[in-house]
Amino acid sequence: MTPRLASALMPLIRSLDAETAHGLALRALKAGLAGSNRGEDDQLLATSALGLRFRNPIGLAAGFDKNAEAVLPLMRLGFGCVEAGSVTPRPQQGNPRPRMFRLEEDAGVINRMGFNNAGLEAYRARLAALPRPLPAVLGANIGVNKEGAEPRRDYPALYAALAPLADYVAVNVSSPNTPGLRDLQGEAALIGILEAIAAVRGGGGPPLLVKIAPDLAEDALGPIVEACVAHGVAGLIVSNTTIARPATLRSRHRAEAGGLSGQPLFERSTAMLRQVYWLSRGRLTLVGVGGIASGAQAYAKIRAGASLVQLYAGFAYAGPALVPRIKAELAALLRRDGFAHVGDAVGADC
Repeated sequence: MTPRLASALMPLIRSLDAETAHGLALRALKAGLAGSNRGEDDQLLATSALGLRFRNPIGLAAGFDKNAEAVLPLMRLGFGCVEAGSVTPRPQQGNPRPRMFRLEEDAGVINRMGFNNAGLEAYRARLAALPRPLPAVLGANIGVNKEGAEPRRDYPALYAALAPLADYVAVNVSSPNTPGLRDLQGEAALIGILEAIAAVRGGGGPPLLVKIAPDLAEDALGPIVEACVAHGVAGLIVSNTTIARPATLRSRHRAEAGGLSGQPLFERSTAMLRQVYWLSRGRLTLVGVGGIASGAQAYAKIRAGASLVQLYAGFAYAGPALVPRIKAELAALLRRDGFAHVGDAVGADC
């Protein structure tokens, strides 16, 4: 099966409830039923960031493959990076179902999954079993359990366990679905976590990133940026899902609790990205996430300061064919505007 054919079946999959459809998609990927993108990437899409080489800047965001079950099949769809997780130290069930909702009229998704995952041991075993070298960059996204969490203990332990297996590690302190987690973005709490991770890193290990929420107040961004720079963080992922509900939402699910992703998040997350780019002044690599479903939207994130971008809701709606389409559209836009490499366009609008 090809990615285009797999995408053609998406309307059938969307006849199922969102979480069931998601599970079916993962099983299809593991079985090799989604096909692969065998074409070579346009050379002007290759880029260096975080001290790593990416064949293209298009990544898959955390949350799609929480348990690292389909990393290799996802990479074969043409992503430049796949970020698996979030993984927590111990397995947990997450919140009661239903906990994922499509907002089809709005091209969005609301989820309140609650870090449902099989835990570090199973996750680490799957990463260890992957054949190397991998065809794309591998990111590991880490979080803490709802009960019994000690962030200054748990985040460093997760980093240490996954450092030999991942190309970078992303600290999730911004999911709205674990009580108290977003409080860890506060300056004092974040510094404590970063200091604890720095102690286990010892100046080495894979690059560390921090994923932040789009609902942060503007005056909170500067302290976060400075804390990250001071404690050896390589980059920020901007952004996680939002608890805001734009007045423009039309879906009957718009009032569901949880984090909103997809098209309604695009403007908000891009504005924050632009601000963080200005605050960081080249000291952090930025990953743009939120509402990307076209090459033009990926390009807008890049021009707003993102060296890399990630998909989630757009990929869930459009399927595997979206990845080569975004890459082709992005390459055409870069050529139109006279850029020889995608890295040259980073921050062009800032």
